Amino acid sequence: MAERPDSERAEARARRVDLSINRLIAQFIPRDDSLDEEAAQQRHDEYYERIRQELQRPSSVPLSDHNHASDLIKRRLVQNNPSQALRYSNLYSRLLSLPVLDQKWAILSLLNQLADSPDPNDPDPAAYAEYQQEIAQERRRQLAHFDAHSPREAKSPAVRDSAPSAEEYRPTELKDVLRNPRERNVMDALPPRSSRNNPPTPDLGQAKPTDGEPVKRPVAIRSKMLADNYVEMEPSEPVLLRDLPFTLQGLSSSTLPFGTGYSIRIPPTLPPPLVGILHTLAEPSLLYRTLEDFVNNSTEGLLAQSLRAAIGNELRSYLTLIATIEGQVRRSLSSLDEDAPRSGIGKAGVTLKRCVVWTREATMGLRLMSLVAEESKKQKGGQLITLIHKFSASHGDPIVGAFAERLLTPVTHPFYNILRHWIYDGELTDPYLEFFVQERNRLPDQKTQAGSNVWEDKYHLEEKMIPSIITTDFAEKVFLIGKSLNFIRHSCGDAQWVESYSKQSSKELRYGDTATLEAWIDEAYKTTMRRLLHLMTEKFHLFEHLQALKDYILLGQGDFIALLMESLATNLDRPAGAQYRHTLTAQLEHAIRGSNAQYDSPEVLRRLDARMLQLSHGDIGWDCFTLEYKIDAPVDVVISTWGTRQYLKVFNFLWRVKRVEFALSSTWRKVTTGSRGVLQARHHLVQSTWKTSRGILAEMVHFVGQLQYYILFEVIESSWTELQNKIRSDDVTLDDIIKAHAKYLNSITHKGLLGVRRQRFANQNPSGAGGGAATSSKEDENSYMIQLGDMLRIMLAYRDCVDGLYSWSVSDFTRRQEAELLTTGGPTKRRPTATQRRAGQTSRGNDHAGDDEGDDEEVPGGPDSEFPALKDRLKHLGDRFRTKLQILLGDLLQQTDQDLRFLGVSMNFNDVYQPVKIKARSTPSVPAAGASTSAAHAANSAAAS
Repeated sequence: MAERPDSERAEARARRVDLSINRLIAQFIPRDDSLDEEAAQQRHDEYYERIRQELQRPSSVPLSDHNHASDLIKRRLVQNNPSQALRYSNLYSRLLSLPVLDQKWAILSLLNQLADSPDPNDPDPAAYAEYQQEIAQERRRQLAHFDAHSPREAKSPAVRDSAPSAEEYRPTELKDVLRNPRERNVMDALPPRSSRNNPPTPDLGQAKPTDGEPVKRPVAIRSKMLADNYVEMEPSEPVLLRDLPFTLQGLSSSTLPFGTGYSIRIPPTLPPPLVGILHTLAEPSLLYRTLEDFVNNSTEGLLAQSLRAAIGNELRSYLTLIATIEGQVRRSLSSLDEDAPRSGIGKAGVTLKRCVVWTREATMGLRLMSLVAEESKKQKGGQLITLIHKFSASHGDPIVGAFAERLLTPVTHPFYNILRHWIYDGELTDPYLEFFVQERNRLPDQKTQAGSNVWEDKYHLEEKMIPSIITTDFAEKVFLIGKSLNFIRHSCGDAQWVESYSKQSSKELRYGDTATLEAWIDEAYKTTMRRLLHLMTEKFHLFEHLQALKDYILLGQGDFIALLMESLATNLDRPAGAQYRHTLTAQLEHAIRGSNAQYDSPEVLRRLDARMLQLSHGDIGWDCFTLEYKIDAPVDVVISTWGTRQYLKVFNFLWRVKRVEFALSSTWRKVTTGSRGVLQARHHLVQSTWKTSRGILAEMVHFVGQLQYYILFEVIESSWTELQNKIRSDDVTLDDIIKAHAKYLNSITHKGLLGVRRQRFANQNPSGAGGGAATSSKEDENSYMIQLGDMLRIMLAYRDCVDGLYSWSVSDFTRRQEAELLTTGGPTKRRPTATQRRAGQTSRGNDHAGDDEGDDEEVPGGPDSEFPALKDRLKHLGDRFRTKLQILLGDLLQQTDQDLRFLGVSMNFNDVYQPVKIKARSTPSVPAAGASTSAAHAANSAAAS
């Protein structure tokens, strides 16, 4: 079943070939009417068999055959029509880029062979030569017969008209001069010039118009007028034509010598029109000398060298044109007639004007190359490509655009070589800094910092070196591809994958095929990003490290932090110098084993460590203790040194808040429990003091609780959710992860009151009159961190004062119990009631009659008691706490961030506090201390009111 369709296709192909051969024979073989039908069919069959034999003959075609055919066609165009050679080069490059055509060499070879075939519309040269001979013989016979009968009569115009003029067939263009030699043989068959030196007397009546045709002056009359008006000049035009090829090559000659620098001396004896023509021809000569010096000068830079090589190739093409012109000049000079006017230069086919026409397009190319060469001295790398591409993309002349486009192909070759090594090997082979990706110059003192984050500090994108043939987004993709491959090779230790990827995906890049290049870049971008993220997440556990930092450094693991603080409380109350590393490590291990942290991976737990920060005089363990999570390469490109400092900053702040909460909670439990026992007092001052203290203590506990809730949930959790959404997306890159993580840390520090700064409000109308008074604001030197630090210290001092009051109350309770024991005589006897005291007043006498009244009037605890000092201290600290809190609430209400304003609302949900706005003095040079003092006075007055 499978053989039948194959045979049918073979038969259909044979029929198509036969039909095509018959059509070719019918179209190209002229029909001969003298042959009968049988002879014509036999002739047709002979041609058919010859074509079939040519098609079936095996032939081996070399790989470079199409280049040879292209060279033959280009050489033919340069000789016949130089203006079409440039167009052919562009068409040839487009032909090579077509993937559909396989036999390109066959197409070019066919076109070249067809160019040699004669035009069917032209007359046959052999027949024309025979016709000319017959006309000449008939003319001589008629002249002889006419002279025999009327010797003095002028020759008949009809006879003169019967001989066609030779001037109508003289070549006038370069392509006519280089025409097929068979045509030149026809011209040689004409009578020699010497036989036509004495032309017959022209008949002026011949020039009269007939039937409305325009008047045409005969050639003989034109030649006579030119001969009469011709003036000899020195040097003559043939001499100038002889020296012109040397001038066009930048070489001095006897008639047109070059001067100093880039100048040429034109003979002053020439007429002005000829001087103008020589000025035009001198331009390509001077441009050639300039470009030749530019090419021969050595330079640094691969693209600069490729530019010189490309200009050198164009100069060689220019010399080819000059060689062709030189051959035509020599051929024309050899056929000059010294007796004719201007030596017959007009009929020779080559003149100075014609040389101007032949060199016009070459001059335009030399101008463009000269401009590029001059501008390239101040630019390098991608700037050179942009310079040339500007002429290709935006120049109005299509010839200039096509020339610049052809010049770009060899110039961009080094650029695409560097690009290929970068996107497939991850290596930057750019010794002269011409690529738009460059390696940073690291100083000796920056080695440690640069080594810690090779992703951001090793390479950078130089925007001024991006060529205009690619876009900025394309350049950023290329930058990420190479940087990722280099990072995978050197930092991730996966050089084997990079080498295999390079062998499988490496392709030859070249200028012109932008769509294919973009497709290859997109494919390389997706492959490298996918591999890099796989290594970072699976091999180096990036996401697990981010989760561990949130749990342990940002206090997300609540049971672990509570157990750690409880176990370390006793040790951290001591001075910082008395803390030991092994003690901290043992307590850390105890907290891990006693909480859910024990179920984390060993890779995470081994990186967790407890240590002490730098000590200062008077610090205790709470001030210097910190947790540390160690990060290694290559994860440190995401969690950089800056990120580690931010995590440490947030941990220290949260640890201080957690310590205050722990201290206030312990004191609150102790006070609440003691209020039903040892804290019961009969004196109204003690009772009111304890009532006020418990109220302020409750306010502090509420403040710390709201602050912790805001930071842990409203700030950290919301920012963490946003981070997870960004880093878990499908098209995420390592740069996206780094930016998202940096934004995550900035959000925590800003919204967590660690980075945001207060606003000072200066009102030009202190009295508040006039609601339209202009106001101005500026940042205060005191940030929220300083405010919160002061409030935390106040709360700790208040806790210590409450502990002192608790100790005094316990000692006072003990003293009163001992006094009652002495009074009642037994430890188990309760305090007598009022009825018992009235009944016992007679037996005890009048000394104890006024005890209760005396207790209400005396100082609690006696004249040497610490109670008055504790009471004043508690009142002072409570007022300070409320004042600071009111100032903080006033600042939060003025923040533009919605979350910060919500924090102020949650702390003052029942409007028990009156927020205070700090009004700075109008003098702008007030120091920070003065501003703080005025703020404190304003806050105190507001609190008193």
